[in-house]
Amino acid sequence: MRRRIVGFAPEAQADLVALADWIADKAGETAAERYLDRIIAACLSLAITAERGTQRNDLRQGLRTMGFERRATIIFTVESAEVLILRVFYGGQNWETAFQ
Repeated sequence: MRRRIVGFAPEAQADLVALADWIADKAGETAAERYLDRIIAACLSLAITAERGTQRNDLRQGLRTMGFERRATIIFTVESAEVLILRVFYGGQNWETAFQ
């Protein structure tokens, strides 16, 4: 297992901020912080286990997806030295159309 750097694209950062705002509005700041901590930890765990998830070369070469707690989908690519988190979709968002 090779350790990689995990980076977040600006779109993924915006997705996380929007998700935290939405959860804070519905369930409070504490719930939003806890959820965000867990989802970021899941993303950072890809530094060691980057080949997890499902390959989606049908949408884009090198694209991978990983479900998170049955509610979110993490979209990422794996390069030799870096995992790049491209987007984070929550709930029923149709993430596939974003990559077609």
